[in-house]
Amino acid sequence: MAKAKAVAAGVAEEESATQMVSFTRSFHGRTMGALALTANPKYKTPFLPMLDGVHQATYGDLDSAAALIKKGETCMVIIEPVQGEGGVWPAQAAFLQGLRKLCDDAGALLVFDEVQCGLGRTGKMFGHDHFGVAPDLMTLAKPLAAGLPIGAVLMTQAVANTIQPGDHGSTFAGNPLVCRAGEVVMDRLEGAGFLDSVNARGAQLMDGLRAGLKDCATVSEVRGMGLIVGVQMTKPAGAAVGACRDKGLLVLTAGAGDVMRILPPLVVTEAEIAQAVDVVVECIKADAETAA
Repeated sequence: MAKAKAVAAGVAEEESATQMVSFTRSFHGRTMGALALTANPKYKTPFLPMLDGVHQATYGDLDSAAALIKKGETCMVIIEPVQGEGGVWPAQAAFLQGLRKLCDDAGALLVFDEVQCGLGRTGKMFGHDHFGVAPDLMTLAKPLAAGLPIGAVLMTQAVANTIQPGDHGSTFAGNPLVCRAGEVVMDRLEGAGFLDSVNARGAQLMDGLRAGLKDCATVSEVRGMGLIVGVQMTKPAGAAVGACRDKGLLVLTAGAGDVMRILPPLVVTEAEIAQAVDVVVECIKADAETAA
């Protein structure tokens, strides 16, 4: 990564930067490199020591990022335009735009992790499309082949020019079955009206939850974009999540365990969203009464 940027920028290899910056609440994966960039200590502690050279800035705080992104030292900055595991936190446009400038000034790559928020989840093809900021690299995976195992990295031509055949390899990379599934997914995402439906169902979900939970003492906020939605609670969300499961609705916790994260399939119907809203509101309110 450092070498790639250095060569792309015309900098001598011996001058390459090696430091990386990620952000609080981030989740980038469980393999060792990705784990070093992940914020949550519960994932990292069993595998210490981590890789060196990773620094964490505060998500949404441009001054915090500016203090860590340094020319000649920082090779890469990685961020989720919408945090998922961290508690469903969309970034602000000014923050990502400022981050883009900081990286450009420092000669560092800006990497968007869109494994969860990309490919239609936020109502646009990619999460960063909401903010008018383009990355140097972008990671994609989970929905890309509709549940089959696949991952992809998109990059600018300047970065691609530094990679030669054999520099990167994987036993199952380019598997023809999952690549064909990925083609079908992309065709569906790019189909007429598909993302319009995601936006409509996302608005229905958030509007319904906000209306149904507006007087609930254990709910402080409903936030999200498209069909990635978080219900911020003032208590652990596990009991309410379990109650939803018992009623046939699969949701999960996020953040510090105090967020109910709701990720419906992108093909969810209006009737299914209405049913989901009823179940979530009922379960959270019942949990609030138990806690009172």
